[in-house]
Amino acid sequence: MNNQLPNATAVLVLGLLSILTCWCYGVPGLILGAVALYLAGRDLREYRQNPEIYGNYSTLRIGRVLSIIGLILSALTLIATIYMVVVVGEEGMKDFQRNLQIKMEQQEESDY
Repeated sequence: MNNQLPNATAVLVLGLLSILTCWCYGVPGLILGAVALYLAGRDLREYRQNPEIYGNYSTLRIGRVLSIIGLILSALTLIATIYMVVVVGEEGMKDFQRNLQIKMEQQEESDY
């Protein structure tokens, strides 16, 4: 039980980062989540060969779940971004962002 799965901590960190970066148009989250799932698959195969000698399987499992969540959120964000660009267009998105910024500034002024 002294042995540790080599990529369990990396999978956990990459899974968490895939969730945190999914809002960046979805691309970084997709990449990080895919790498984490690849590493998790390698460790999972190793664990299944000798499950009794590894002590950090729970870390791998949690990281794998976080990676799947990050992939799903990133894919949804990417699809929404593509939809907005296709339907609204680049100018429409810029107008939306400008209007949102103006409303936020007005809200801040009314709070004071």
